[in-house]
Amino acid sequence: MATLRRRRAVLVLTLLLTALAGVYGSGAVSRLTNGGYAASTGNLRIAQDTLDETFGVSKPHLLFVLTAREGADTPAVAEAGKAFTERIRLWDGVASADSYWTTGDSSLRAKDGSSAVVAVRLKGDDEDVQRTAKRLVPRLRGERPPFHVDVTGEAEANAELQKQSDEDLVQAELVAAPLILLVLLLVFRTAAGALLPFLVGVIGVALTLAILRLVTEFTHVSVFAMNLTTALGLGLAVDYSLLLLMRFREETGKGLDPHAAAVATIRTAGRTVFFSSLTVALCLSALLIFPLYFLRSLAYAAVPAVLIVGVAAVVVLPAALLAFGRWLDAGDITPLLRRVRRAPAGEPGPPFWERAAERVSRRPLLVALPVVILLVALGLPFSQAKFGLTDERVLPVSAEAHSTARVVERDYAAGALNPVHVVLRDAPRGEREAYFREVSRIDGVAYVDTELGAYAGGSRVRDAALPAPAYVRGEVSRLLVVPRDNAFSQRAEQIVHRLRSQPAPGQVFVAGDAALFADTKSVIAERLPYALGVIVLLMFLLLYLFTGSLVVPATAIVFNTLSLTASFGAMVYVFQDGHLKWLVGEFTSTGYLDVTVPVLMFCAAFGLSMDYEVFLMSRIREHYAIHRDNRRAVIEGVGRTGPIITAAAVLIGGVLIALAGSAISVLKLLGLGMFLAVLVDAVLIRGVLVPALMVVMGRANWWAPGPLRRLHARFGITEDA
Repeated sequence: MATLRRRRAVLVLTLLLTALAGVYGSGAVSRLTNGGYAASTGNLRIAQDTLDETFGVSKPHLLFVLTAREGADTPAVAEAGKAFTERIRLWDGVASADSYWTTGDSSLRAKDGSSAVVAVRLKGDDEDVQRTAKRLVPRLRGERPPFHVDVTGEAEANAELQKQSDEDLVQAELVAAPLILLVLLLVFRTAAGALLPFLVGVIGVALTLAILRLVTEFTHVSVFAMNLTTALGLGLAVDYSLLLLMRFREETGKGLDPHAAAVATIRTAGRTVFFSSLTVALCLSALLIFPLYFLRSLAYAAVPAVLIVGVAAVVVLPAALLAFGRWLDAGDITPLLRRVRRAPAGEPGPPFWERAAERVSRRPLLVALPVVILLVALGLPFSQAKFGLTDERVLPVSAEAHSTARVVERDYAAGALNPVHVVLRDAPRGEREAYFREVSRIDGVAYVDTELGAYAGGSRVRDAALPAPAYVRGEVSRLLVVPRDNAFSQRAEQIVHRLRSQPAPGQVFVAGDAALFADTKSVIAERLPYALGVIVLLMFLLLYLFTGSLVVPATAIVFNTLSLTASFGAMVYVFQDGHLKWLVGEFTSTGYLDVTVPVLMFCAAFGLSMDYEVFLMSRIREHYAIHRDNRRAVIEGVGRTGPIITAAAVLIGGVLIALAGSAISVLKLLGLGMFLAVLVDAVLIRGVLVPALMVVMGRANWWAPGPLRRLHARFGITEDA
């Protein structure tokens, strides 16, 4: 093959490309943004635009909490509060700044009068907001007599998330890199054998950074893209290198010279690696179906990264094997391991996974049934899953944005600071009060603030707190619906749906965090069947091309779904319900899961699961094609791929569990969830359920109608050398 004949040129070119990618990609981190977790419908966008353009109202990006020893109402403190507010208002990039002292709005004053809030809106898009916040906040936080100033709000939380994410990424790499090297050394028994996959991983990470940097030129990219694509890039690079190296050693063990062994490796395992990377990429591409830039940006970055890692493993590693093959067996640690284990040298018995497959094949149903029961039991908590959106609670409690938000929640009428905004158009004035009373009767509503006053339970409880123009402009009026629960609760979501569906004297448009949450859930629920359909269809087609069977793809999809449901159930038990926190360290349990994370986990973990399925099925199909003995093919296929899948799962699991050590709870959830999915898939699904079912099914495993058998014979993908 051309890449093998020109292996030195390939390696030199790869070295230069990696160096250039590293230099170019080094600027990726500073260009990442935090956000894009929510989607909005036309109803919400109209409400937001009307509130902003007509009333100058929108959710503040920053909340400065000013605490004074003398209290918020003394003349000196009030004067200082007005001056502080005016100072912020004049800052470049600030759209507005309002406080209790400048508006008289009691919702901006603590219940005990010890502090007050300055609510700040910033100009521009997400990047402009972040730049302004990074300049503004350090100048104003801390001791500012007569106040002590603390900060929270979306912009501050995003800034702290980005900083914490960068720190966690470095920590994860420091943990994962030595673990990967150690496992590779134990698998290959030589330093050179261990370093080659690691070097492919470095190439993958460098190119991933360059891809992220390039993508940021065209669209927003989430700050979490760095963590996910680095974990996938490094993990898959090592996985694919492992498969290729094991096949290369197998071919040389048959007596082939290194060049012939490398050619055979590319034609067999190389083909599997390429289509395995295509499998993961196709699963991740389903994220593009969702109109949330958090999910889409992960797909923009991860899909090309995974494909490049697959190509690099197939092209670079075989070239390196021939260039450095003479040193591949240098420094063999096998004698050392034998001394440590005090194991005598001699003829080895059957490998562990071959023995395990042999035992499973004797009593397949008896072995498989307890595993199925266990997975179903693990998945049961997922039936009680609740969903919300990301807020400052994903940060550790020690983070200022988190701790200050809890102070606001405790000391202020928090619902009044984050109400449901209702815009009412073309409503006759004489019919508005009856509508206000009806809205105040909705279950979960604490009270409604309107142009006529506040209403609760159908009755007016006080006159209007703000002048009439604050609520009415021409034929457009607004009202603030203050929920009893937080914005991401089920009752707040139901309030939004009720406001949009119940009869009203005019056109009704609803905004606020509760509306954003309701819209996001609706959009994800609407698009999810399409994403699942794309993944299932593509995976079915790919496995058919590998096996020529319709049975194997169907059972693989069922088993993968069972495995992922078990992982989701564990996530509900730990992160939603707050059990077993010691597994991942301290975090704040919000009582729900972020609505986007299960979608991301499903696409990524399903891809990894199908990755291992491709590894296993390609070898079983290869052996079955040789001797047509189904049971023997299953045992041999598991025996050949079991060590590879186990080592690959340990390696990528090490990267993911390092991610679970993050101080950010969303990354903890993603890391632990995917780690459990990979572990369950590698051990219970590929090691027990798949071989058990295939032994029971016998020749029926390979069933397909005649036309499809002939189609596979012509276009199918196999590892036949």
